[in-house]
Amino acid sequence: MLNKAMIIGRLGREPELKYTQNGMPVTTLNIATDESYLDRDGNRVERTEWHRVSVFQRAAENCAQYLSKGSLVYVEGRIQTRKWQDQNGQDRFSTDIVANTVRFLDKKSDRNNDDFGDSSYSAPSAPQYGSQRGSQRKAPMQDPMEDLGSPFPSEASDMDDTPF
Repeated sequence: MLNKAMIIGRLGREPELKYTQNGMPVTTLNIATDESYLDRDGNRVERTEWHRVSVFQRAAENCAQYLSKGSLVYVEGRIQTRKWQDQNGQDRFSTDIVANTVRFLDKKSDRNNDDFGDSSYSAPSAPQYGSQRGSQRKAPMQDPMEDLGSPFPSEASDMDDTPF
C-alpha cells in the first residue's frame, strides 16, 4: 500500500511548536497550495487548498526556528486522519499530513536570517513505526535552497495558455 503526499506551498500563519508529554517537539504548519485555470468562458479561476502538516523531532524545531508566515516549503509525508470529540461530545475528524521531509524553498536572500546551521538538510521528522522500529535512518543531504521555480501556475510566466 502507498500513502504519500507531496505539496509545495506557502505558510498561512506562523509555525506552532509544542512538545508532547514525552518531550518530543511537534510543529504544526498550515500550508496553502493554489491552482489557477481558465473556465469555459475564459475567466481565470483560482482555488486555494489548505493543508495541516505535523512535523516531529529535530525537523520540528528547525521549522519553528527558520520558517515564518509566507515561507515557501516542499513537504513530503503521509496522510493521517484522526478522530476526536468536540466539547459537545460529537465525533470530529481531522486529516493531516505527517511530514517526513520538509524543504525550505525560499531563496536565501528572501529570508531574514542567512545562518541556517543544521537546517540545510531534510531530516526524517515523523517517528518511525513498524519494521523499522528501533533503527535509525539518516536522511541524505539535500539542498533546501534549491530554486525549483514557481510553485503556483498563477506565478509562472507564459502559463496563460496551459490547458489545465
